[in-house]
Amino acid sequence: MKQPLPGIRLSAVFVAVVLALSLPACKRETPPAATTPDKPATTGQGDQATQARAIAKNAYIWGYPIVESYKSMYAQAIDANGPDFHAPFNQIGSAASVATPKDTAIITPNSDTPYSFLWMDLRAEPVVITIPALGEKRYFSVQLIDMYTYNFAYINKALTQGKAGKYMIAGPGWKGDTPKGIDKVFQAETQFAYGLFRTQLFAPDDLANVKKLQAQYEAQPLSEFLGTPAPAPAAKIDFPTYDAAKANDLGFFGYLNFLLQFMPPNAADAEARKRFEAIGVAPGKPFDEAALSPETRQALLDGIADADKDLQTFVATKVNTEQVSSADMFGTREYLKGNDLYRFAGAKLGIYGNSGSEADYQSYFVDAKGAPADASKHDYVMRFGKDGLPPTNAFWSITMYDGKSKLLVDNPLNRYIINSPMLSTLKRDADGGLTLYLQHASPGKDKEANWLPAPNGPFYAILRNYSPAPSVVDHSWKKPSLEPTR
Repeated sequence: MKQPLPGIRLSAVFVAVVLALSLPACKRETPPAATTPDKPATTGQGDQATQARAIAKNAYIWGYPIVESYKSMYAQAIDANGPDFHAPFNQIGSAASVATPKDTAIITPNSDTPYSFLWMDLRAEPVVITIPALGEKRYFSVQLIDMYTYNFAYINKALTQGKAGKYMIAGPGWKGDTPKGIDKVFQAETQFAYGLFRTQLFAPDDLANVKKLQAQYEAQPLSEFLGTPAPAPAAKIDFPTYDAAKANDLGFFGYLNFLLQFMPPNAADAEARKRFEAIGVAPGKPFDEAALSPETRQALLDGIADADKDLQTFVATKVNTEQVSSADMFGTREYLKGNDLYRFAGAKLGIYGNSGSEADYQSYFVDAKGAPADASKHDYVMRFGKDGLPPTNAFWSITMYDGKSKLLVDNPLNRYIINSPMLSTLKRDADGGLTLYLQHASPGKDKEANWLPAPNGPFYAILRNYSPAPSVVDHSWKKPSLEPTR
């Protein structure tokens, strides 16, 4: 179950909130080091097909996020005639809209943070991102993601303090001092990188303001920023057309080989990348499927299937048992500590998820008694104690979704979300707490200010917290339960 970004179609890039749909909130653990399974025997054990199968499994787990990221890069920055194209490399494309129940192209739409998209080609020179002054109240972030899908840095409110700034994104080969006029330099370890912008929308009538701010985001080559001659352009690339059927078959290894030439080796991956050469995985090397023997071909396909079985086991034993949360699967290379299985799972379940320190997602699929949420059977309340609101450095929100369509819910208030910017309009309990009413029928005029209308049937809600406080990140703060009242 995946949630596409607003403004693009169902087949395109996905974000971490989808993980809240399939991954229950739980105590986060620091990912253990290097969980890519089973190094194949090189001597004395098994035949060549067995070894090829084990290598293919590891290569697929390690490389899947890379190829899946290319899917988004191709759709958003390369395929200019495609339905998901946003802008060419080193230019920003934005999408801003207020989702309603009439919007059916995406599921579980995010009504909080319209998106802007920047794919960066860093081969010739760095890119400078200009951030306007967004003020102290409005949350924003630029999630910087490399080709491995590591979140290598953030430009966010915590960094800018709401003030305007200039930030340089450099590729792996760049060296030098911070250029004059640049507030901070971030260096990617891959030659292509992604900047995913989120800008807080306070309310539907705030959309025009968000669009004005998005128009002020700017990306430009460093030479243009400095007013100096541009370096020689990088070599022209013949990007292969992304084909999902090919990428989910042996063609996966061809895509991986193509992409690896833009990913200088990191010492942490050196042993694995050397091992993958045994099945023909190497930077820029053609992957000739026709040259494979039937036995080797089947071994590689079996390796891919084994990787997917590992994912199923991981979800069943770690995710569904609440030992691992979505935030465990996304972060820097240092945070993930070589945990390729986590990175693989994150890309499979919801690529480009936020690091846990930047955003937290918690779901309500069942009520306090463990029964599926269904407003045709029950009315529900969600009560925050006097000091029990989600602790945040930015804002929190609760969004209602139809359990069948996974879309927003049509209702007489045209209200699809309750969030912290609305607190001044909500009624507090006598003790200072806050009770929200999640139900189909009105709870009464005196309570409608706190009513989040539900469909007359199954539903789910997502609690999002942007720039969460440490107690949210470590889960010492506990979300309130969904209590049935009838």
